[in-house]
Amino acid sequence: MAAYSDLFESSSNWLSHTLTHATADLPEIKTTLPDGTRINRKNVGVLHISPPADRDNPNQETLLVSAGIHGNETAPIEVLNALVSELLNGEWLLACPLLLILGNPPAMVAGERFLDANLNRLFNGAHGKHEYADLPEAARAQFLEEACRQFAMAHPQALSHYDLHTAIRPSKREKFALYPFVEGRQVPEVQCDFLLEAEVEALLLQHKAGTTFSSFSSSALGAESFTVELGKVRPFGANDLERFEGIKNALRRRFCGEPCPTRQPPFDHLTVFEVVHEILNTGKNFRFHIPDDVANFTECPPGTLVWEDDDTCYRVELSPQAIVFPNRDVPVGQRVGLMIKPR
Repeated sequence: MAAYSDLFESSSNWLSHTLTHATADLPEIKTTLPDGTRINRKNVGVLHISPPADRDNPNQETLLVSAGIHGNETAPIEVLNALVSELLNGEWLLACPLLLILGNPPAMVAGERFLDANLNRLFNGAHGKHEYADLPEAARAQFLEEACRQFAMAHPQALSHYDLHTAIRPSKREKFALYPFVEGRQVPEVQCDFLLEAEVEALLLQHKAGTTFSSFSSSALGAESFTVELGKVRPFGANDLERFEGIKNALRRRFCGEPCPTRQPPFDHLTVFEVVHEILNTGKNFRFHIPDDVANFTECPPGTLVWEDDDTCYRVELSPQAIVFPNRDVPVGQRVGLMIKPR
């Protein structure tokens, strides 16, 4: 098909093209599918896709979906790549505007979480800090922010953003989502329906704004945004993609503008948690007392000493709390983990 050669030159698909040109600064390329869908390759790993102007958008929405913000979290990348191939092959018709992003192509090539700086700590303007000057990942964060702003301005319908990840360590709950903090905001029921459709079983309500991609889109663009954790980190080709059919089918349904199906067991209710404490590496002889092999959602009973430094400490007090994203190997000032409790 002509669209493949227009967008991806001699590469067989979007992912292959992105990996081949990971460090290139490519010009914008535009093409149109036989049904009138317009595709603009904004840069490496960034596709702005618009249905024909006269096609109905039943859900009256626009969608931003990102993967590969961490380069070694490959399964969501493969899911998005497959959906793009389906669209280009004419297997279904697009109903709503899309911005699809593969976030960190050089880290994807290297099979690493990141190269110089954690891309998912560089949004909401954090890329402008002096310690990130001249780093490619800071430039990428700035570019992605601007691409998202342009997309939101071009399509004023309700915007949802799903930033797809897989976790470094095992989890007692395989699939879960984080809802960035925006003052006074409540999770819409339709978003809960979508998460359950994607076989996500738990939702974490964050307690303050941050520098993640989903926090940027929610605070700067007014999007209904979620960081969605879908399983375990594995290299390209080693993923059991049947375990990701839930998110693939749910996204395809949204892309086509179809109504949400009725909730079905076992994914008929979300377990909701709230963040009660963010653990930061203070640098003051910071000591983290959670074992390196602990799984996400491991419960810590009252009295557990979680961390301490020269000035203070954090201890679980009256009721149990669970930990997610424990990672002691982060720079000073960055997140070592989150303490959560059921809402």
